[in-house]
Amino acid sequence: MIEAGTENGEPYVVLGDTVLYPEGGGQPADRGRVGGIIVTDVRKSDGVILHILEQPLETGDVTVELDWARRFDHMQQHTAQHLLTAVAADRFGWPTTAFHLGEHVSDVELDVAAIDEEQLRSLENAVAAEVRAARPVTARRVSRDEYERTDVRSRGLPAGHAGDVRLVEIDGVDLNTCGGTHCSSTAELEAIKLLGTESLRGGTRVFYVAGERLRRRLGQEVERTAALRGVLGAADDELIGAAELRIEQVKDGARTVRRLEEELATALAHQLAARPGPVAFEHLGRHSLPFLQRVARELTSTDPQQAVLLTAGEGEVGFFLLAAGEGSEIDVSELGLRIADALEGKGGGKGGVFQGRANRLSNREAAAALLA
Repeated sequence: MIEAGTENGEPYVVLGDTVLYPEGGGQPADRGRVGGIIVTDVRKSDGVILHILEQPLETGDVTVELDWARRFDHMQQHTAQHLLTAVAADRFGWPTTAFHLGEHVSDVELDVAAIDEEQLRSLENAVAAEVRAARPVTARRVSRDEYERTDVRSRGLPAGHAGDVRLVEIDGVDLNTCGGTHCSSTAELEAIKLLGTESLRGGTRVFYVAGERLRRRLGQEVERTAALRGVLGAADDELIGAAELRIEQVKDGARTVRRLEEELATALAHQLAARPGPVAFEHLGRHSLPFLQRVARELTSTDPQQAVLLTAGEGEVGFFLLAAGEGSEIDVSELGLRIADALEGKGGGKGGVFQGRANRLSNREAAAALLA
């Protein structure tokens, strides 16, 4: 170990050598352990590699352990990106403008306005052929002069770069500048699935998964499909139709509930309007605030001289609404504040309505007494 310290409150160590890859070039950082302490991040800072640790570590010789499952996943996704970029550019004329290796799904941004489903399948099939070909993937370093004499796929070297240039080659398919980690053969990719596209900045983003991610995703999809079969009681090829039917049934049910609520609100409003006196009070149990609003609107339009206090909710917490018709003498704003205080709640309103949340519905009779 060369150095230990903290950066932004995080403990780190700098090592004489490491197998952990720092974040860079579009590839996420490795994880692992240093001296048995979990590494939470690996990044470059002022030309050195910082191993960010879960807790401080004393100086001295240490063993570095690599989270191989994470590394191999990144190798598969990164090599898949190289292959996808090369095939998209050379076979279809769609150069890559950017890429992103995500935690669950990765993507490449292609310089093409749109890609239809048939083109996407053609691209996927062409990439699959190169996976089956088991093409060797190798890395080498060349001098700057050799780099400039070589036909290399590159978006240019980083500003201030000095020394050799690292090239990664997929035999017969691609030669690219890259400092990341890669598989040793396209066969190690296992398979690549293109998940879909998205328009972005005049180009098209293509989402993909490769290798173990694809197998894991397929397993999850199989489990979800099995669960849907149980819920919908339908075979695989009937699931979409069954789901659409169930959604339409739910919508029909919701429409029926709304109609019945409107009818109930009208009936309640007329019932309250028939009570003697200029002010009515009613507690409406589990109903929502919009239902209280419907009742109040119907009541005050039926009898503009009438005012009403409505509460709703179970237990202590719920809603209250005070409304008055145009002919009522009730000062809704002033009385509404007093009712809110009595119910230990808050509220506000305008246009003859004061409504809010109640935190002490057991006080609703006392609040109603304020209307006398």
